[in-house]
Amino acid sequence: MSLLLEPNPEQIKAEKVYQQMGISDEEFAMVESILGRLPNYTETGIFSVMWSEHCSYKNSKPVLKKFPVTGEHVLQGPGEGAGIVDIGDNQAVVFKIESHNHPTAVEPYQGAATGVGGIIRDVFSMGARPIALLNSLRFGELKSPRVKYLFEEAVAGIAGYGNCIGIPTVGGEVQFDDSYEGNPLVNAMCVGLIDHKDIKKGQAKGLGNTVMYVGAKTGRDGIHGATFASEELNEKSDEKRPAVQVGDPFMEKLLLEACLEVIQNDALVGIQDMGAAGLTSSSAEMASKAGSGIEMNLDLIPQREYGMTPYEMMLSESQERMLLVIEKGREHEIEAIFAKYELEAVSVGTVTDDKMLRLVHRGEVVGEIPVDALAEEAPVYHKPSAEPAYFRAFQQMEETVPQVADLEETLVNLLKQPTIASKEWVYNQYDYMVRTNTVVAPGSDAAVLRIRGTKKALAMTTDCNSRYLYLDPETGGKIAVAEAARNIVCSGGTPLAITDCLNFGNPEKPEIFWQLEKAADGMSEACRVLHAPVIGGNVSLYNETNGTAIYPTPVIGMVGLIEDTDYITTQHFKEAGDLIYVMGETKPEFGGSELQKLVYGEIYGKAPALDLAVEKERMDRLSKAIREGLVQSAHDAAEGGLSVALAESAFSRNGLGAEVELSGDAVTALFSETQSRYVMTVRPEHQGRFEEITDSVKIGRVTDDGKLTIRGSQGEQWVDTSIEKLEAAWRGAIPCLLKSKD
Repeated sequence: MSLLLEPNPEQIKAEKVYQQMGISDEEFAMVESILGRLPNYTETGIFSVMWSEHCSYKNSKPVLKKFPVTGEHVLQGPGEGAGIVDIGDNQAVVFKIESHNHPTAVEPYQGAATGVGGIIRDVFSMGARPIALLNSLRFGELKSPRVKYLFEEAVAGIAGYGNCIGIPTVGGEVQFDDSYEGNPLVNAMCVGLIDHKDIKKGQAKGLGNTVMYVGAKTGRDGIHGATFASEELNEKSDEKRPAVQVGDPFMEKLLLEACLEVIQNDALVGIQDMGAAGLTSSSAEMASKAGSGIEMNLDLIPQREYGMTPYEMMLSESQERMLLVIEKGREHEIEAIFAKYELEAVSVGTVTDDKMLRLVHRGEVVGEIPVDALAEEAPVYHKPSAEPAYFRAFQQMEETVPQVADLEETLVNLLKQPTIASKEWVYNQYDYMVRTNTVVAPGSDAAVLRIRGTKKALAMTTDCNSRYLYLDPETGGKIAVAEAARNIVCSGGTPLAITDCLNFGNPEKPEIFWQLEKAADGMSEACRVLHAPVIGGNVSLYNETNGTAIYPTPVIGMVGLIEDTDYITTQHFKEAGDLIYVMGETKPEFGGSELQKLVYGEIYGKAPALDLAVEKERMDRLSKAIREGLVQSAHDAAEGGLSVALAESAFSRNGLGAEVELSGDAVTALFSETQSRYVMTVRPEHQGRFEEITDSVKIGRVTDDGKLTIRGSQGEQWVDTSIEKLEAAWRGAIPCLLKSKD
């Protein structure tokens, strides 16, 4: 597009061109008032991306204020590229999760790959070395060719980027449900390590200092990506393919190493990733945070395409680019570092003191906007909220226990459900051992990485059961945080903080906004009780296809500290003769359960109840037992209930099995999804002390016969089968579904 084809300010207003960019009539009037004149085409585009939900959180800010964001160890909360938590010895862990949902829906390989690339830049822009990647994925049921294509390509994209850049992908989760049929979710998380002295901020300070552009050249890919992420998907969404960026992990590897070297140079004043909204967001946000302004000469922007307009340069979301602010006169030091990595480092502007973003192109000012109007003063909406009729109906339902004819066959079928089944097909595509710090690889409750030169390690996980959230967003929000914390505690860690990715439908619908509000209430309460503040994250709204919303899916990314590697615990049985315990009683709770979906093909009723005080007490008991060296294995009982947790604990290909006796109704004992329960194994010599600490019930012992035998308290046989048979069903489910031609 050339400048000649761009409408003039009068046409933009008269023909309402701004509406095509997602700006409402009221917002356009606000822009006119802020500028004291009509905006030109470039300025209209800049306002449209910066005031999009994706960049401004204009619909979700009132909800985000509910989260606890401070804590004893929090060094950096929300507002920068990533949050930071102290882990002692002048070290800190840096982490963040973000979504790349809409791009994945139209171009799954690049959509997922650039989601990974973007979150890595958020972490190293803080000065941290990325040490691990995780993800949280949601797709429709693996029945249609389109869903299989989206799933296979998204996983390939994540693997392609992470493997090439050399950062291990160590954990995550995948769930499948019809609600994600047209709108898959790809949430990428990155974890980094940093010394306190190296922490950097994205701020443009110091009048006259130089603004430098580093990394890849700017192209026409990703224009209006932020706007695209702030609207519903429909039949025409495939036309938005140009709004999806294209990633180059080899370029990013060079950029990462160059930036980590630059961070050691005191000429660096500020650094920020060019993520959503590219040059626009990085320049405006860096200036606004510092109380300064920026003037840029767009003729100097490195471009890979001919004749790019100011509009295209400012809105491009080309990948692998960063914006730096450097002490005036020391630009050559930075240029020399980037030259070593064969990367561009170009001085494109200066820091001013007038709080304006000023853009010059071919000798003319083509944009002049107050930075605060773009960053801090975007409009904020308090959307109407209404409790959905379905929620009231579900709350009035009596708890019913599904009818099951064959208990053993039901266990086998549950293990084949894609949400429960082995995710080896996914994580075997990831290099999770690169850099050789991975102590617990994918397949246990949480991934664990050692911290070299210390006895410490980090446990990390992503979690969210969106079915519970659909049934009851507040309770489901509590469970999402609690489930993540359980996984950290089962691994021997103490939860430090969370980063969240709030994936919801259209907030302009009162029932959807109610889901968002209630989920945030539940998450906030759980974060307070479990001492895990929110240090950053991402909001992804408008996850709808042709008017149908996904289940509310606030994904929790949590990192915990393991203070001594001797505490590291995994979910798998260790030795024949070990005693098997359960902590927590089981109640008939099947709303949103895997059994309910398997038997009835739908979910309804009440979500499982959660008492956060009980949750915290049990976590503390288990942590104490682990620290005293009493626990051989620990696994939380989640989807599918106790029977699935017992089977998963035996899936280690070491020939072990289990002999267990459970009391009460068989279906409830085996398959209920009551919360706050753990399956643990203990050596016989530790029985007394373990029972004293944990208040757990002994239900059986680990055997060496490779069988899972579960009986009722009256001696009735519920399950009696080989671990090999159960494991084959569990391991083979996803590959089998992907190969089927149905």
